[in-house]
Amino acid sequence: MKSISIVGGGQSGLQLGIGLLQKGYDVKIIQDRTGEEIASGRVLSSQCQFDAALQHERDLGLNYWEDECPPVEGISFVVPNPEGPGKAIDWSARLDDKAQSVDQRVKMPRWLEEFEQLGGKLEIASADVAKLELEAKGADLVIVASGKGEIGKLFERDADRSTFDAPQRALALTYVHGMRPREPFSAVNFNLIPGVGEYFVFPALTTTGPCEIMVFEGIPGGPMDCWKDVKTPAEHLAKSKEILNTFLPWEADRCHNVELTDENGILAGRFPPTIRKPVGTLPSGAKVMGLGDAVCLNDPITGQGANNAAKAAAVYLDAILAHGDRPFDEAWMSATFERFWDYAQWVVRWTNMMLLPPPPFVLDIMGSAQVLPGLAQRIANGFDDPRDFFPWFADSNAAQDYLTSLQAA
Repeated sequence: MKSISIVGGGQSGLQLGIGLLQKGYDVKIIQDRTGEEIASGRVLSSQCQFDAALQHERDLGLNYWEDECPPVEGISFVVPNPEGPGKAIDWSARLDDKAQSVDQRVKMPRWLEEFEQLGGKLEIASADVAKLELEAKGADLVIVASGKGEIGKLFERDADRSTFDAPQRALALTYVHGMRPREPFSAVNFNLIPGVGEYFVFPALTTTGPCEIMVFEGIPGGPMDCWKDVKTPAEHLAKSKEILNTFLPWEADRCHNVELTDENGILAGRFPPTIRKPVGTLPSGAKVMGLGDAVCLNDPITGQGANNAAKAAAVYLDAILAHGDRPFDEAWMSATFERFWDYAQWVVRWTNMMLLPPPPFVLDIMGSAQVLPGLAQRIANGFDDPRDFFPWFADSNAAQDYLTSLQAA
């Protein structure tokens, strides 16, 4: 029986670990918090997952919240009118299959419970290099699914695949109850404010029931980069409402009665989107493999983080099962990551495009979605598989050819 140690019990680490247990592998997960500590702690992410990522959970029987979680039924996109009140661009479209967001404080404790029920070994400890050395001696494969601390530094930044070396947005999350539902269908409401940043909001399930997650993405140094002096949960909520009142009155209108889901339903910070090389070398020479955010950390502007993590775990699971009894050497680790990168490169490219000022042809695409049948729906469903955005969303000539074909039709 192959023995595999995974550092990090998040979306990718736990999904992979449970999948391996179901196939008879000996699996240990090492992380620094118990399920109870996760459940009572601060929110970890916004984690809106689309159908392809959710299917990987269904395949493993991990979709415990399918009926309980409020559905995300579509995507809406708004650009405010720079000349005055109102909207310059405004459209919405339904997804072919619903998305959903389950607070990781709800999901991970339940998955940890399932992991242990299946016979997995859970060790609550802070993993450092010495701990990885110990695991490498006893396990056939060590996977690092956490990019925090000194172990994250084992994975070299891939300069060729990392567009940025500094944070591109000041980020904040606000989990709330009491927001007026969007009509006529629920959606990720995405608002792009040129020169300021982005705001999107969508329904979710948290520890206190159905909620809405407000996500703020402020351009550094701009008016939405405003969280440094916010000290309390009440101040965080007040700042969230202030931003909407200033820039997005139609969103503010939904928020007259909002309140925080809980004192821990807030988060603020920033990080540089980074791709890292997938193989880390310990002082002993032993190799460890990176997974999820440890090696592919995306800005949340396109909502792809948890989706990437689920898809990476599925790729790694398939690769491990197919490898049989052969050793997990560096060549296999690199080849497995490249299989994931065949998909993830398009997600990363699209996400990085969205962090830059949109070129005129992209604004033309987004404006044309208001009037061209099928375009808005294609953009909406691209969130499930961003490969469909290429080449027409990334190249001005391809964009013009595509729009011309839609207009002719």
